Amino acid sequence: MTKPIIAITMGDPAGVGPEVIARAIADPEISGICRPLVIGDPGAMERAVEVTGQTIRLVLTEGLPTKDTDGTILLRPLSNLAPTDMEYGGPSSEAGDAMFRYINEAVRLCLAGEAAAMVTAPISKAALNRGGHRYPGHTELLADLTGCRDYVMMLAGDRLRVTLVTIHEPLSEVPRLITRERVLTTIRTTHQGLHKYFRRNPRLAVLALNPHCGERGLFGDEERRFILPAVEAARSEGIDARGPLSADMLFHFAARGDYDGVVCMYHDQGLIPLKLLHFHDAVNITLGLPIIRTSVDHGTAYDLAGTGKASHVSMVASIRAAVGMAKKAGEKKTGAKRRAQGSRKSGNG
Repeated sequence: MTKPIIAITMGDPAGVGPEVIARAIADPEISGICRPLVIGDPGAMERAVEVTGQTIRLVLTEGLPTKDTDGTILLRPLSNLAPTDMEYGGPSSEAGDAMFRYINEAVRLCLAGEAAAMVTAPISKAALNRGGHRYPGHTELLADLTGCRDYVMMLAGDRLRVTLVTIHEPLSEVPRLITRERVLTTIRTTHQGLHKYFRRNPRLAVLALNPHCGERGLFGDEERRFILPAVEAARSEGIDARGPLSADMLFHFAARGDYDGVVCMYHDQGLIPLKLLHFHDAVNITLGLPIIRTSVDHGTAYDLAGTGKASHVSMVASIRAAVGMAKKAGEKKTGAKRRAQGSRKSGNG
């Protein structure tokens, strides 16, 4: 079987992105499962290879990898930043604009079918905005570039997968943002994504917002007014969703395998248990997009940039997840094609 092409965006050249990419691509596992194409800056990647001590060759290309890339980093250069524009330890407007171009190109490759999936290294939101691109983060930018309205952030490891109804919002604003429609959309998108890429008819747990599910209204009534109606509507559509369930108990059962995904009401409700179990190997996956996108579950780590010590475990896990999702999508397309051909033959018999 042909190894899928995976477009890997460099992220912030002043952060650890180039270094974790260099170390991940030097890992024989990665060249064994895919053909990686890095999109970024040649100077930043040369520097990353040097500081991480990798014995790997950097090759610049305007094309696509047509064969195995063992021992090489195949890079599509979209910027030529000056050293002052990518100094370790902080954001710059020039790097912010370059980051946007890396992401935009990877999206284009995926939408055109030239790449099977994209994997993103961490960006600086401050640099992105300084570069003239007003987005609160990667997820919102990708949704805009792909014309996607209903999208969900999922953080995943081998033992736990969580999705979020609200993402980067002040905690004081979360109750106002919990609506039946928003919860239901998150449940649907989570179901569709898990069903497509991970497990048929996934089992979903939907969390309460308040302690003890609101204790019959004593601690809040969002469960009765918004969350329970959303769960009931999802179940009427054939989705295996249970809830609202109390967060202080649920994660024990999810981590042991009783559920395939947990729908959480806000950022820290899901990410604290996720990072407790998968601090190094968690993967950020955007569900609902018309393309496959995975990402490392860490930031630019400016304090580690240039030391060569940043862990590449999450980058390896992200690439592995992207390859697995691409294969699942390919298998479903092949199966659908065979069923269509069989149907036509049966009709002509």
